[in-house]
Amino acid sequence: MLNRVILIGRLTRDPELRYTPAGVPVAHFSLAVSRPFSNQQGEQETDFIDIVVWRKQAETCANYLGKGRLAAIEGRLQSRSYETPDGQRRRVWEVVADRVTFLDSKGKVGSTASEDEFVPEESVPAGAADDVPF
Repeated sequence: MLNRVILIGRLTRDPELRYTPAGVPVAHFSLAVSRPFSNQQGEQETDFIDIVVWRKQAETCANYLGKGRLAAIEGRLQSRSYETPDGQRRRVWEVVADRVTFLDSKGKVGSTASEDEFVPEESVPAGAADDVPF
């Protein structure tokens, strides 16, 4: 079985960083992802997808990402359910990120990151530095 999601979009709000009772960091934010086609009125529609990031990567996202920033998310789709205070059962779908790549610089929303700009270690696959021939 396969459960893999890859998204590129802009954050709709700053990441919200929290800690579990055990002290594990977790960040939540929403990503606006445009659909690759227009509707019957000629308008491009957008989906708003909830993202969850854990541990060190959560802290990095909270420190360096913000509303409007362009990011690529790789992870898995997960559903969970909960009960509201008034007793209603709710189900939410969210992407649990394994990897977050920042696609623009902090100072320039909408720009493309260049080679000399900061790239958090979470955006580089494990072992990638070992593959460099020089």
